Amino acid sequence: MLRDFESDPNRTERGRFEGNPRKEDGPEMKRLTLVTAAVLALASACRPNGGTTTPSAGGAAAPKSAGAVKVEFYVMSQCPFGVQVVNAIKDVVDKLGPDMDFQMDFIGDASPTGELSSMHGPAEVSGDIVQLCAHKYAPAKYLDMVVCQNKDAKSVATNWEQCAKEAQLPVDQIRSCMNGPEGKQLLTESFGRSKARGASGSPTIYVANKSYNGRRGTTDFFRAVCAEYSGTKPAACSSIPEPAKVNVTVLSDKRCAECNADRYINMLKFRIGNPVVKTLDYADDEGKKLYETLGKGVNLPVVLFDETIDADKEASGMFGRHLQPMGAFRSLNVGASWNPVCMNEGGCALAECKDTIACRKEAPGKLEVFVMSQCPFGVKALNAMPEVLKNFSNKIDFSVHYIASGTAKDGFNSLHGPAEVDENIRELCAIKHYGKDYKWMNYVDCRNKDIRSTEWEKCTGGSTGIDAAVMKKCVDTEGKALHEEDIKLATSLGIGASPTWLANGKFKFSGIDAETVRKNLCDHNASLKGCENKLSGDSGAPVQGGCGK
Repeated sequence: MLRDFESDPNRTERGRFEGNPRKEDGPEMKRLTLVTAAVLALASACRPNGGTTTPSAGGAAAPKSAGAVKVEFYVMSQCPFGVQVVNAIKDVVDKLGPDMDFQMDFIGDASPTGELSSMHGPAEVSGDIVQLCAHKYAPAKYLDMVVCQNKDAKSVATNWEQCAKEAQLPVDQIRSCMNGPEGKQLLTESFGRSKARGASGSPTIYVANKSYNGRRGTTDFFRAVCAEYSGTKPAACSSIPEPAKVNVTVLSDKRCAECNADRYINMLKFRIGNPVVKTLDYADDEGKKLYETLGKGVNLPVVLFDETIDADKEASGMFGRHLQPMGAFRSLNVGASWNPVCMNEGGCALAECKDTIACRKEAPGKLEVFVMSQCPFGVKALNAMPEVLKNFSNKIDFSVHYIASGTAKDGFNSLHGPAEVDENIRELCAIKHYGKDYKWMNYVDCRNKDIRSTEWEKCTGGSTGIDAAVMKKCVDTEGKALHEEDIKLATSLGIGASPTWLANGKFKFSGIDAETVRKNLCDHNASLKGCENKLSGDSGAPVQGGCGK
């Protein structure tokens, strides 16, 4: 799963401003596709040695050296991913001192009437303001306060004073700035600089005026900054440890126009400190020989690690749960869907090829969605379906499949843990026994109101028409087999992101709102009654949002 939208360290949050909804790494997520961060500019009032007011004694920033490397962050003060990078950069700022020009701005929106808003609400606006005020009145030490606040980022609007006292910052000046027009003006200008830089995702990072998309640990930032010095580097750069070499093999197939192995190679360069990448093609003897050792039904491209991945603790921790044994290697699940054997002449006649997208027969009016039951985007996708089904008078062939890994014999694994596996199975049982007129959706709709609750039986009985005893019996008997069947189907189709939709059994698309689903289904079924209508959208997240990819 190339992108884990809930835990990927390189994930980015995007604001809801000017029609730009929240985007949960990214990303695809874009295929994240484990991927993407950026950096940003900060001007006068927020510049470490800028501003029109003289900082208090002890808080003044030392003049920047002539060769100082500029590092720019655009963040949101309550965004966990912004908090992560600010914490990581502090030691770099401290050790490089005047040899680094660090600037931090905030992402948000200022209305024409001067109203300020940020994605996480009014408390975040206050947190942004107080951090800008601290920067203005103690530019050399304000990060001490910010990192202290970040221990409880949800409280940045109120925990600043104690943190400022501990950091020996000028509390009275910061309070006056925060509560008066000065603070609002600082944040208005900061929002403006972020917009001018085109930064909508937190964090957006630039190093030496170049977009930074690499790893986000302290050592990684040290390497990125130190690489930009010309001539003699600061003494602090000499103590940075060399990253461990990690051997990676990327096997693809040049016949596959969508495989784009280069994107995975680029991703590896950003996620691994020192990757040693070998690329092979299925058409070549070495590539075909390797493929044959991996087992039947393997989709390409495939990203393979040997034991050297263990030497890079950050990479192994990042990829760990997404790695599966494959031959002599460990394979990273990238949601690949190209089966080279099935693409060979006569390949679709093979049993392992019957459920690949290329070999599937088109089924007009068929709509499938693959989800993880506790993925917030999967939940949104299923919540959109009552409107879709009503629009098409329940005449479409709609089915839900659940994404995980493993087998009934050896056990299942799912992105959100064992509780998600249990809920996947319960929802499959509801679908199995209450399929007529999509009655099972009564259970799913109820569960989605509090999907992580363990009290699933509250969603049975009464108006739901779902019998808890039937559900329990199914879970104890056929439920695991149902889940194993879904896992095999998702694997053969190369689907690992929740939600992933298939129109007519062949055409993939992403979406979490009714209108996106209607449009994509109707793109392949123009004569379907209901295609003439426009359904509701969703402003809570972009249609590309998802878990696992």
